[in-house]
Amino acid sequence: MNKADFGRYLEDRYYKQMDWYSKKASHCQKGYQGLQTLVIIFSIMTPTIIIIGVGWLRWLAVISSGIVAVGATLLKAFKFHENWINYRTTRETLRKEIHYYNARLFGYREAEDPEALFVERVEAVISRENTLWIYVQKAKEEKTQNSHRRTNP
Repeated sequence: MNKADFGRYLEDRYYKQMDWYSKKASHCQKGYQGLQTLVIIFSIMTPTIIIIGVGWLRWLAVISSGIVAVGATLLKAFKFHENWINYRTTRETLRKEIHYYNARLFGYREAEDPEALFVERVEAVISRENTLWIYVQKAKEEKTQNSHRRTNP
């Protein structure tokens, strides 16, 4: 691979993928932390409201427990925590690869075409992450289908 093609690959693919994984990891982190905070706060509030249990506060306890249920369901359905870790891990793996290339470590020194090796290794990381995403989506779909079968005989 010539240097010009490698430069285009870095700009058109590698750095864009790095940016995408970083943004997705950040989005999932915020989603996870926001929903988790909501669940914790309302989980603590609910028994306190029940103990006080006067008049309209009973309705507040019902609403509070509903918020906990919805928050926990959203955490499970959207897998913010798992995706956050997966996207961040993929991004960090990609980030290390450019350092290995620049320092000529882990096979780059001996490689006949270090640029082609870099592209191959980066694409393998991206492919592995895509395969994992597809697997998680299929598992989620199967779980949804199985729960519908149990509730709709």
